[in-house]
Amino acid sequence: MEININSITEFLGWCTLINFGLLTLSTISIVLFRKFIIRTHSTLFGIKEKKLPKIYFKYLANFKLVVILLNLTPYIALKLMQ
Repeated sequence: MEININSITEFLGWCTLINFGLLTLSTISIVLFRKFIIRTHSTLFGIKEKKLPKIYFKYLANFKLVVILLNLTPYIALKLMQ
């Protein structure tokens, strides 16, 4: 397989799509199964239930930021170069 700008662009496009899919799935899971997830994580990790929503928000925000910075931005830059 030859590595060129087109293959890197395609790779980053798929990475962006997959990561945004995982972000969407995580967000929907936290919204729909909030009580179950909070109870489970509280029991497993010994974190107070009141602290978990803030932790989830930080997780989703950081995940989104990383996907935008490391996948979407380079993908758009490469698309503009073509």
